[in-house]
Amino acid sequence: MKVVDFLKHKREILAQHPFELKDWLSPAIRDYWREFQQKAHLHPLLGRVLDLQADQSLVRQQRASQAQAVNSQPTLIEDNPVELSGEAATLYAELQARIGEETHVGEWLQINQGLIDQFAAVTGDHQWIHTDPERAAAESPFKTTIAHGFLTLALLPQLTGSVDEATPEFPSARMVVNFGLEQVRFPYPIKVDSNIRARTRLSRVTPIKGGIELLKEIKIEIEGIRRPGCVIESVTRIYF
Repeated sequence: MKVVDFLKHKREILAQHPFELKDWLSPAIRDYWREFQQKAHLHPLLGRVLDLQADQSLVRQQRASQAQAVNSQPTLIEDNPVELSGEAATLYAELQARIGEETHVGEWLQINQGLIDQFAAVTGDHQWIHTDPERAAAESPFKTTIAHGFLTLALLPQLTGSVDEATPEFPSARMVVNFGLEQVRFPYPIKVDSNIRARTRLSRVTPIKGGIELLKEIKIEIEGIRRPGCVIESVTRIYF
């Protein structure tokens, strides 16, 4: 066996069984072995061999650690799927077939200064960009007052037609609940006296305990303006 092969072989044994060999060696031999390794690293050929083996040993250790980390990941247990029946199952099937469709286009609503002032009084938000037409004309980049962003959100029930008791959107439901918003953006300001309306698209339908959860994308159009005043992802829950 060549010296290089012998060293490689011994190096592999040491990498795999460091503790066992250490126990076998006497202190004198361990000191001799450390001195030999130090001198070997100074030799052009043997130093490269030892460095290569050390790198390979490090790679093996890293791979073993990664495999151990992957194997130790907790197993996720999926919840039991919700089974719908009756009116809930019927509505779920109908809505599944409409995913991606535009489900509602609202009527135009004018945002006048009186409406903005009422919202400011209720919320306490009296910023001049909303409530001072003269200062807005002189200092605002929009040259007029603009609606509060939260006023637009507060008008969603009216704009989407979800509070019309005469023609409810889901007449068979026992209760319809606003569960929250996943995303809200205000791409363009809504200036005073603008006309706005909502366009609603159904994005997702999910069965839940006792009903159905809907994810809708709602865009607030401004008449005569290409960009929307608001884009929302709204979550609604329907209970039976």
